[in-house]
Amino acid sequence: MTREEIYTSEAAQVWQAALAQDLFPGDLVVEIARFFLGAPYQAGTLEAPGPEKLTATLAQFDCTTFVETVLALTRCVTAGKLSGPQFRKSLKHIRYRGGKIAGYASRLHYFCDWLGDNEKKKVLRNITADLGGCARRKKINFMTTHRALYAGLKSESAFARLRKTEQSLSRRTFPVLDVGELARRPGGICPGDVIAFATDEAGLDVAHAGFAVKEGRSLRLLHASRREGAVVVSEKTLAAFVKANPAFSGVMVARFCR
Repeated sequence: MTREEIYTSEAAQVWQAALAQDLFPGDLVVEIARFFLGAPYQAGTLEAPGPEKLTATLAQFDCTTFVETVLALTRCVTAGKLSGPQFRKSLKHIRYRGGKIAGYASRLHYFCDWLGDNEKKKVLRNITADLGGCARRKKINFMTTHRALYAGLKSESAFARLRKTEQSLSRRTFPVLDVGELARRPGGICPGDVIAFATDEAGLDVAHAGFAVKEGRSLRLLHASRREGAVVVSEKTLAAFVKANPAFSGVMVARFCR
């Protein structure tokens, strides 16, 4: 069985059975995410030349496409509509502003933008402030200042539109739970919560993302790891994982809305 055959697979039946057990939404997210353990890491799968189009694969992921794929599948399972077309529809809804593809700049490239748009669409709820996160403002311009890294920014119109988005994001604030607070408040994070790692890197809001999972009595991170080359559960606890990465300045936390 390949992951691309997931819609008619035993795994799909497992997820439907899990839903029938009336699991908490976060536990269902974890059940689906765990299916992909061991799937290879692949960077840049969405940065292909040519017109913007929906790219959907269940075979390989970067951290963002992993989070999007798991959430899209979870929405399908909870709606009782697990099929190829429904999955692609759900993925498009999550990945693009307002759920519509309108060129390269319509993709939600920055996590703070992605989270805000998906909160409006009632896919997720940002609970960072509830956990004690404090509002931050940062100049967001990484993509336009590293234009050569992104094939889609060869277009002057796409570049101008994305720069406008960056300027808008730079005027906003978004809550971040700092490293010390995360260590003191682990109880507020539940399995299945999306964890995004804020970064000190110039022009960038978030450097990595994954899902919180419970291993024994500790919270860990289930994520597509560049370092390990696959979807894995972190060996370190969530708090230790953040502390071990000096570029991480804190986390944002979002919860799936069933």
